[in-house]
Amino acid sequence: MTETLYQNLNLFNGKDDGIKDHCWFLVDDQSGKIEKLGNGAAPKADHIVDLHGKYVMPGLINVHTHITFNQFTPTGDTDISQTRAVVRAIKNLRTLLKSGVTYIRSCGDIYNIDIVLSKLINAGELTKVPRIVPAGRPYSMTGGHGDMPNWGYLVDSCDEMRKAVRRGIKRGAKSIKVMATGGVMTEQDFMDDPQLSAAEMHTAVVEAHHKHLIVSAHAEGNPGIMNAIKAGVDSIEHGFYVNDQEIKLMLKHHIYLTPTLGGAWKINTYGDKTLPKWEMNKMHNAFSDLVKNLSNAWHQGVKFTLGTDAGCPYCFFWDTPLEFEIIAKKLHTSNFASLLMNLHSAQLTKLDDHYGTLEPGKYADFLVLDHDPLKDLKAVQQKDKQVYQHGKRQF
Repeated sequence: MTETLYQNLNLFNGKDDGIKDHCWFLVDDQSGKIEKLGNGAAPKADHIVDLHGKYVMPGLINVHTHITFNQFTPTGDTDISQTRAVVRAIKNLRTLLKSGVTYIRSCGDIYNIDIVLSKLINAGELTKVPRIVPAGRPYSMTGGHGDMPNWGYLVDSCDEMRKAVRRGIKRGAKSIKVMATGGVMTEQDFMDDPQLSAAEMHTAVVEAHHKHLIVSAHAEGNPGIMNAIKAGVDSIEHGFYVNDQEIKLMLKHHIYLTPTLGGAWKINTYGDKTLPKWEMNKMHNAFSDLVKNLSNAWHQGVKFTLGTDAGCPYCFFWDTPLEFEIIAKKLHTSNFASLLMNLHSAQLTKLDDHYGTLEPGKYADFLVLDHDPLKDLKAVQQKDKQVYQHGKRQF
């Protein structure tokens, strides 16, 4: 067994509000886990990496991605071959990793390609990409938000949902995504359109929870958000029109919220240049409301996770670090509170025993930055940051 010592660094461990100066940590090269961490005199090691006073923080966990989507199109460009989708997905994964994302949860990908790639990653056959909690295809009613070429499983009853989810889990899904409402990217519906029923979504929750898996719900408006909460999902995705009654229930049942605010802000700000009018009308009409509603949920204590809707229009795969800054500015949060979304992502996905913070016993997934992220969230957006997975430098 050999060990590598990382020394002369300033540490944000991902959970405590402050930077620890003059730190070091020791990594087992075989397991990729941190064995010891401290400051002052460092232990001996087989290999030494001097980080020259730079800032170290945990690798990012983006819990809302669509790696098979084309971010430069209005609707994701899902009507492509499996071969093209695989090539696109691997390219997008590498972009995510270079930006600092070391783990993702997919929220629905065509052809179940996220499942296939996750298996290759776990077998060591695909490298230099983030690890994946795959969802496979999402679950949608016929004509609903997930009814796009090669994408959603179309289910129109509890029995159909039960069989589809069981098949998805058999194929290797480790997370289940359901469509509770319409959305921005589908022309034929709106954010306040309820889609899958509470009973249908509850069926998915029961099947997933039997296997200790989590369920996320695309839920932008009402009554769909309430339907998803009543169904027992683990996270609300977007939640643009979340209200006080729903916030109370989310707090009571420990339901997370993934706001994807950066993507909404970019579409609202820049989308008129390239996106169709029907798509822009939805976002322009909703944006001021969604900022107000998300701010209300944040300040009442709902736990927000780090997710960007990467792959959707203007939700670029290199933009995960921007989400911290957008959240802090638009919702008037502290830098530390914004950065805690990354820890919440680890908790939601049940990865927090091994990822999300830097401490002994956890994997050495970390970023090396020139500047202090607690003082300036732009530090995380550094383009030439160093990115490590399991103690091995990837970028």
